[in-house]
Amino acid sequence: MKVVRALPGAASFTAHAEAAGLGLRVNGQLEFDGNLEYVVALVASHATTVRDIRLEIPLRADVARWFTGMHRKGGAAPASYDWVWDVKRNQDAAWIGDVNAGLQLTLKDEHYVRPLNTNFYQLRPLVMPVSWQNGGQGGCRFRLEGDVYRAACFSGARTLAAGDTLRFDLRLLLTPFHALDTKTHFATRYFHRYTPVDSIRANGANIVNVHHATPVNPYINYPFLVPDAMKAYADSIHAAGMRMKIYYTVRELTNRTPELWALRSLGAEVLASGPGGGHSWLQEHFERDYITGWVVPELRDVAVVTSGISRWHNFYVEGLQWLKQHVGIDGIYLDDVAFDRTTMQRIRRVLAPGAPGERIDLHSANQYNPSDGFASSTNLYLEHFPYVDRLWFGEYFDYGSAPDYWMVEMSGLPFGLMGEMLQDGGNPWRGLVFGMTNRLPWAGDPRPIWKAWDAFGIIDSRMVGWWAKGAPVRTGRDDVLATTYLRPGRAMVAVASWAADTVRVPLGLDSSRAVIRAESIDSFQPAATFAPGDSIPLAPARGWLLTIAPR
Repeated sequence: MKVVRALPGAASFTAHAEAAGLGLRVNGQLEFDGNLEYVVALVASHATTVRDIRLEIPLRADVARWFTGMHRKGGAAPASYDWVWDVKRNQDAAWIGDVNAGLQLTLKDEHYVRPLNTNFYQLRPLVMPVSWQNGGQGGCRFRLEGDVYRAACFSGARTLAAGDTLRFDLRLLLTPFHALDTKTHFATRYFHRYTPVDSIRANGANIVNVHHATPVNPYINYPFLVPDAMKAYADSIHAAGMRMKIYYTVRELTNRTPELWALRSLGAEVLASGPGGGHSWLQEHFERDYITGWVVPELRDVAVVTSGISRWHNFYVEGLQWLKQHVGIDGIYLDDVAFDRTTMQRIRRVLAPGAPGERIDLHSANQYNPSDGFASSTNLYLEHFPYVDRLWFGEYFDYGSAPDYWMVEMSGLPFGLMGEMLQDGGNPWRGLVFGMTNRLPWAGDPRPIWKAWDAFGIIDSRMVGWWAKGAPVRTGRDDVLATTYLRPGRAMVAVASWAADTVRVPLGLDSSRAVIRAESIDSFQPAATFAPGDSIPLAPARGWLLTIAPR
């Protein structure tokens, strides 16, 4: 291997090898955020028949704790699992890891085109990589072999003619991307509604997410039509000591866009091709060859789906710069993502310099369904996680799922992020063992929890999760979990049950000289006091938020 370029943020290298009439040329680049790209060309100098061409990645078994991707929902890593390519599935990647170490592998070739997502995958699915897929012979095997967990991605037998070249491209993402910033997470309180500033402040929030279909952000993904009103609202929020973010992404575009017909003239470069139909305005004006998107009838806001990677992203990035300078936005709320990692880096560069309070939140609906190609949102968007501040992976996600699913698919914790709940308000008891609350006032009411946190001083605590080997509070059950928030001389413990029936568990405290209290929290728990040796009762799908202090 030869390093050909070394910069503060990236290092590039090359390597080559020859054997049995085959030449292997590798160009790679490792970047500061954990992204490792390989461009691998296999060249035949003469006609050659091979039994298999494959990639093998060994991981330590104690690191391979959880798994998601390749037609498996997030959860415990399987001891044995086989996967094959299928164009109906938006699957070309898998993540394997633990909270403190992990790896995503993504398989590509030179023909890769980012597919559509969020209900539209089947209209433009993955282009199968000729090298890895090999006419249906390719796939991956995952095996636990003693103290090694081995990922083996194979392509099967084939014959190469003289001069044939195959590209076995590969991306590895090394996780986590950040150290957990619990202080910022617990201090940041969101309000998801356009409403008078005094009301927002009275509710205890300090950041407003202004969604579309509101007076200051009326039309989806084109927040430039009432800038004076948006700036006046931003100014009032800033005057109250709060911040304002807006809903703005590129997955679809309103028919109110002044540039719409210029974009339409570019064919499918910006606006995706599709079956048409949908809203009458589109059928009358576009007639054919489009994909209908979001519609707000009362605003006559009718959207069409964009094609993914295009020059429109330049407009989007410059638009963010303009909104920051002229309106004073403090970040964006992304509703799924239709762009690539490079665009996300550009967005972060626009929003970050000199303003550490600017934030990017990423929301995704659960895409593990036929229309979305049974995709894991985590796998789809992992390349963006280094540049995101908070996850909202909650819409259509199942809060009745096992803790391992919560950990991998919703919490963000294995990637150095933290998340929040959404669908039907989530489960407040289970959410707290992951540091998650629900969305105010959209779904649920986290204000009683915020008050309990503030009374304890959770912002200045150290979070020790149920997943940590040295957790100071234990329940002795895999279906009842406890996460501890430590401060000098006291602790707050979130306990939640996944058991099917009411159970009683000890907390496994090392000290007998402690007082355990449950403060009364509206719609969450009654007041109670326990001794260290007591068994704590837990009803199914419920829990406690306890404080522990010396007697």
